[in-house]
Amino acid sequence: MATLREVRRRIGSIRNIAQITRAMQMVAASRMRRAQESILLARPYADELRDALARVTAAAGEDLDPLLARRPVQRIGLIMVTTDRGLVGSLNSNAVRTVLRWITGRLEGSQPTPEVAAITIGRKGRDSLRRAGIPIAAHFAGLGYHPSFAEVTAIARLVTDDFLAGTYDQIVIAYSAFQSTLVQRPVVRAILPIEPSALDAAEEASNDEYLFEPSPQAVLSRLLPHAVAVDIYRAVLENNASEQSAQMIAMRSATDNAHELIDDLTLVYNKTRQATITREMIEIASGAEALAG
Repeated sequence: MATLREVRRRIGSIRNIAQITRAMQMVAASRMRRAQESILLARPYADELRDALARVTAAAGEDLDPLLARRPVQRIGLIMVTTDRGLVGSLNSNAVRTVLRWITGRLEGSQPTPEVAAITIGRKGRDSLRRAGIPIAAHFAGLGYHPSFAEVTAIARLVTDDFLAGTYDQIVIAYSAFQSTLVQRPVVRAILPIEPSALDAAEEASNDEYLFEPSPQAVLSRLLPHAVAVDIYRAVLENNASEQSAQMIAMRSATDNAHELIDDLTLVYNKTRQATITREMIEIASGAEALAG
């Protein structure tokens, strides 16, 4: 049985841990609110850009830009967005598991078998994919809690140039999509070649004829790379909001568990103290009886 000093020491240590996890929970909650605001503001712009892209492509045709070209998929570039740090529960492991399952299904269902290389954003994804044997073509870290569009533009330029050069026949991005504070869903989707959203019959009928200046090729050459950058930026913001939410929930759970453990140890401490007092009283009574006899 642990001594009273050992139990007190454990209670003090766990109380200090609870204070740390509580502080981390509050910090994550503050960051989560800002991250949620960022993704909620970015989603309408990304959706409207996709809608405009669909209308422009429908009017100009899909053969005007190489970013719209489809070719047999022999090499896949996988952009893996995860966190740089831990303490986010199962967020990263769920994303990596989904990606590995997607890769297995993609490789098994294709002839010839395509090659997959990863462009990782976040240290956790890089380490996990490296352990799984997926080659890492490029790595980006340190985007922080407030990633800027300029930082993501460099990544978009890299994958766009690789696609145009034929290094990859398809670019896929994987991230954790933010749905709510309690729900973050792993997503894997293709971003190159760009597949504009199809217009329904009513939209096609109302799709006015476009006048391009200076030319359809010039307009698409500026619009399509920007759309790729917006897709990647949205994925980074989604993952950032998911990270802060997952960390807040994980730290809240850790704090609750610490308080429960403190209650259990306090009960053990009281029982041990009561047993010690009872034993000492019995020893005193036995000694007094021995002296009296």
